[in-house]
Amino acid sequence: MKAIVLGLAALLVPGASLAQPSDYPNRPVKVIAPFAPGGPVDIVARVLAPKLSERLGQQFYVENHPGGSGNIGTALAAKAPADGYTILVISSTLVVNPSLFAKLGFDTTTDLAPISLVGVSPQVLLVNPAVPATTLQELVSWVKASPGKHSYAHAGMGTPGYLAGEMLKQAFGLDLVAVSFNGGGPAMTSTIGGHTPIVFTSIASAAAHVKSGAVRALAVTSPRRSPALPDVPTMAEASAPDQDSELILGVLVPAGTPRDIVERLHREIAKVVATPDVRERLMALGFEPIAGTPQEFADRIKAEIGKWAEVVRAAGIKAQ
Repeated sequence: MKAIVLGLAALLVPGASLAQPSDYPNRPVKVIAPFAPGGPVDIVARVLAPKLSERLGQQFYVENHPGGSGNIGTALAAKAPADGYTILVISSTLVVNPSLFAKLGFDTTTDLAPISLVGVSPQVLLVNPAVPATTLQELVSWVKASPGKHSYAHAGMGTPGYLAGEMLKQAFGLDLVAVSFNGGGPAMTSTIGGHTPIVFTSIASAAAHVKSGAVRALAVTSPRRSPALPDVPTMAEASAPDQDSELILGVLVPAGTPRDIVERLHREIAKVVATPDVRERLMALGFEPIAGTPQEFADRIKAEIGKWAEVVRAAGIKAQ
């Protein structure tokens, strides 16, 4: 743990640069999105890039490098020159993948320097309306009454919904079968159909189904209630403390990027995230806009890596 703390602290220390911070940026800046076009990471990268172009007077352009659950594009960013001309937009895979993969091609805590969180989004625990549970505690009792006979849907090994389900199982000692689907859409469809009557999924994909009555929401996985579902309690309010599992979106640069550049990028990204149109776009994706300091983001990364390492280890999960 000491090594992780020192590594993250070192990310914010100035290093060698190919350009002087005082004239940054004086040429186009690459924004790496390590996922295919259309998902939250890609959308946020394409929201931030033109805003940063306007504010900083140079083109910020997006390149998609999908594959390896985000590892391929992240490795490219981690190995890029530490000059501020390559930045990375990333999701929760940043803090989960170190526990899932034996080899990442980079070290999350020493090869990347946090700039800022951009947004966080809770998941929501849903059940099919036929499930005789209107609270989380009733759901736990229902599952315990029939060990191994009930299941929950998830979008694939290592995905946020899968890890939230495993964390719930570990907290309450539940014998609950995990059923994998090829994406969040099929997992939700299975829960709506009653085939796998439980699912953890994003607020954005769940809200309309909750309001239509197709599923019942029992709790959100954030420390506070979601504005999208204000009547749904948090996991802690539902008597399940220490079950937070927010999805995160954030921006990083290669470690060793000069402090002046890190601080300037942070200031500009914080201003962009605060603009009404960007806030509206983030909230439409189900994310609460947040732009904390680089150190706050570093602290969050350290804490999340440790939390998910425990869940992954206890569940015996290994990347395929």
